[in-house]
Amino acid sequence: MYYAIISEDVENSLPLRKEARPAHLERLEALKAEGRLLVAGPNPAIDAEDPGPDGFSGSMVIAEFPSLEDAKAWANEDPYVAAGVYQSVTVKPFRKVLP
Repeated sequence: MYYAIISEDVENSLPLRKEARPAHLERLEALKAEGRLLVAGPNPAIDAEDPGPDGFSGSMVIAEFPSLEDAKAWANEDPYVAAGVYQSVTVKPFRKVLP
């Protein structure tokens, strides 16, 4: 089943994001290589594709896991969590309907 991992950043998270980004992306690439990643990306803090120094307000990952517990465990091990980028992380089941 798919699970949505919705994360909210702390204020001024951009420096923390930059430092932890390679390890964060490595985990997402592993999900992609396993065919389990539906979509992943950050939420710009402003209405722009590239928010520049305004940075990001959070992230979303939708990926396949065996259970909600497995999805939560994966989310809690994210390098952004360890680096203090996220102030909160919500994990919930996701049912893809379209496209």
